[in-house]
Amino acid sequence: MSNDQPIPAEDKPTTVTVTLDYPIKRGEQTITSITLRRPRAGELRGVKLMDLVQMDTSALHVVLPRITNPMLTTHDVAALEPADIMQLGAEVSGFFMSKAAAETAGLPV
Repeated sequence: MSNDQPIPAEDKPTTVTVTLDYPIKRGEQTITSITLRRPRAGELRGVKLMDLVQMDTSALHVVLPRITNPMLTTHDVAALEPADIMQLGAEVSGFFMSKAAAETAGLPV
């Protein structure tokens, strides 16, 4: 495949797992890692893409419950420690990187 052609959607990573620095407690359950799924257009409704790329917490509060496994509630997102929401936001933002930008940043494409 030439570097000039876009990566087919099926070749791009569709999920990424983030290990939380501060696990979430839900009753007896402790969530230590969250898997994020690359969002589809419908899951991005109601937010500005630029807000997600800039890791705006309000935009993350809307989108994270739609793309996480286990599914985070809005209450869970509001209770995240700053380091953890920063990690999750960076990964969400990474889903919007072009191939060229990812290569420049030294990320897998």
